[in-house]
Amino acid sequence: MFALCSAPLAAAVAAGIATSGWSLRERLLLAAVAGLAVVAGLLLRRHRQTSQRVGAERRQLSIAVNNIPQGLILYDSSARVIICNQPYLDMFGLSPDVAKPGCTLHQLIAHRKETGSFDGDVDEFCETIIRNVSLGKGTRQLTEAPGGRAIEIINRPLNSGGWVATIEDITERTRADEKIAYLAHYDALTDLPNRVLFRARLQQALDAMRPGEQLAVHYIDIDEFKDINDALGHPVGDELLRGVAGRLRGCLKETDVAARLGGDEFAVIQTAIRNSSEATRLVEEIHFAIRHPFECLGHLITTDASIGIALAPGDGLDLDQLLRNADLALYGAKGDGRRTYRFFEAGMDERARARRGLELELRQAISEGGLEVYYQPVIAIEDGDIANGNVSCCEALLRWRHPERGIISPAEFIPVAEETGLINQLGQWVLATACAEAVNWPDHVRIAVNVSPVQFRSQTLALNVAAALASSGLPANRLELEVTEAVLIRDDEAALVVLHQLRELGVRIALDDFGTGYSSLSYLHRFPFDKIKIDRSFIRDLAGSAASSSIVQAVVSIAAASDMTTTAEGVETEQQRSLLQVLGCTEMQGYLFSPAVPSVEVRGLLRAHGGKAVSAA
Repeated sequence: MFALCSAPLAAAVAAGIATSGWSLRERLLLAAVAGLAVVAGLLLRRHRQTSQRVGAERRQLSIAVNNIPQGLILYDSSARVIICNQPYLDMFGLSPDVAKPGCTLHQLIAHRKETGSFDGDVDEFCETIIRNVSLGKGTRQLTEAPGGRAIEIINRPLNSGGWVATIEDITERTRADEKIAYLAHYDALTDLPNRVLFRARLQQALDAMRPGEQLAVHYIDIDEFKDINDALGHPVGDELLRGVAGRLRGCLKETDVAARLGGDEFAVIQTAIRNSSEATRLVEEIHFAIRHPFECLGHLITTDASIGIALAPGDGLDLDQLLRNADLALYGAKGDGRRTYRFFEAGMDERARARRGLELELRQAISEGGLEVYYQPVIAIEDGDIANGNVSCCEALLRWRHPERGIISPAEFIPVAEETGLINQLGQWVLATACAEAVNWPDHVRIAVNVSPVQFRSQTLALNVAAALASSGLPANRLELEVTEAVLIRDDEAALVVLHQLRELGVRIALDDFGTGYSSLSYLHRFPFDKIKIDRSFIRDLAGSAASSSIVQAVVSIAAASDMTTTAEGVETEQQRSLLQVLGCTEMQGYLFSPAVPSVEVRGLLRAHGGKAVSAA
């Protein structure tokens, strides 16, 4: 027990108790004093231990509070700061000499005002916070910290009085939310509004229309985009779509809206127009912009667009009806050969159903073998007189004999086949069938097969041609592939690569419908064609038009200078034949000599005439 006292006191107590001259009472009193000293020592030790523990707990609490990522302030019931952590000071650049335990809410917000992180009314702000806390209401506030950081402050009342405020930097979360919202309404590739936002903007535009105003919805489809994608790859296709989007923006006024609906489909809302002529002018601007070549990752691509237009209020004020009518107008533009535009008309719905029906029937005809290949002879002029000529070639032409409608014109079903991609399957079948048939003809008679622009852009065209030749046993120099300028204008370089691949196989290449495009002459310099086929439009006007005669003469001269053959298409009269013969044309083809006939008839025709020219019927 004495050990709990101080050393001098313990020694004195021990000495007094041992002294024999002290009475019992004195000894007992001394012992009591010693006991009090022991208790005092115990209390002192416990106080020191408690102080150390509380200090350690406070240090641990301070470390914890200052190391959470959010700012934290604890206020008592009189709106004074109990705890204020370091992240809060850092967020707003505050001084720890001001923002510290004991300062009031008013002093703290006033300090923020002085340092530039608060721009409101200090008194009003503080009164609002204190009033809400007193009513048990929490508050949420978004503010901006120095550097443009987004800060969220949440005040939560405490049951014991006072409140706790958490302060969080939500800049990254806000940016992520904004990005999610942006992606939900904008196309990631082109930065144009997507279908969702387009519909919302269209509804707003319809609601805002004034009496006498009109609104135009333009549906825009990039012609043959899938073939560009397939032939040149998606990166090139994506670059083209970005280019188209940029040019669309350049055609619009501020109140108009351009959107990408998906794939190669775009749309435009043209607001506050007075008549359809204004819509037509915008279409012409769009066509002019899109038809200018695009530089896409090293490829020079020329493209075009089909456009359908619906006008409000005439074609409907209901959003879905207006969009459906614009889509029908676009379908009509595609059906009319693409590269054009059409306004919505009442009968388009019926025509669209008929076109879809034709597509289904075409698919059925392909699967059931309901198509045939006919052959039309081409007559070569020898010794300046076609009478001395012979059949040098036969052109393979696809025919569809419908069980109910009879013969359906290729001009009707070939565009459907191209639009749906069926042309690739059809083209391969025609190529294989024609090569197999031509093996049975005299050795000097070639077979000519048309190649669609869609088919031409297939990366497997050269392989398909090689397979057809190998399967049939037909020599390559007896196969002539006819291509139009449309094959070339989409991407000169890629087209020329395929043409050279075909030439390496040994096949002949003819430029069909010469003179109907924009750049026919330039292509003659860039690729050595074997033949030029003069379009029937020039032959039809040959007798009555000096211009047509001059054009034919020019083509013949150009071809002769480059050692090319010239074939006149659509020869139907003796007068045309005589004029073409005088102009120096080397081959003729048309009803004057023979229409296209089935394979059995063409074999008999070639045998009957021994390869000589077929006389007119």
